[in-house]
Amino acid sequence: MNPLTRRIVQAVLYEAIAIAAVGPGLALFFAEPMTSTLGLAVLMSTIALVWNYIFNGLFERWEVRQDTKGRSFKRRVMHGLGFEGGLVFLLIPVVAYWLNTSLLAAFVTNLGVLVFFFVYAIVFTWAFDRIFGLPQSATKRNED
Repeated sequence: MNPLTRRIVQAVLYEAIAIAAVGPGLALFFAEPMTSTLGLAVLMSTIALVWNYIFNGLFERWEVRQDTKGRSFKRRVMHGLGFEGGLVFLLIPVVAYWLNTSLLAAFVTNLGVLVFFFVYAIVFTWAFDRIFGLPQSATKRNED
């Protein structure tokens, strides 16, 4: 599979499965109709995709100006914290409004969703690589 096709297939499958899991989870947790929470899951997924695009663009602009090149563990942690922190900040008011709940309840919900996505991302990526094979970037030695 070429790299672009692989990224598209991976993103679509990742988000579709996430929506299918998060929507019912929110319905159970908040005793809301499934149609409502599936709509919220789609909105959250859309916000995450847009934020991912914006944040990575900003991060890469910052990163290119750094003297130290490469992606150290510290830099990866900074990236993860920045992305997830920004996402929580964006999603709290959306979840609170959609579910007609407090900002605190929305914050706790977002923490639960983040824990789910931490585990889900690892399991999904592992399964995707087992089914579709490793990407070229993981099979060729990088000389940087």
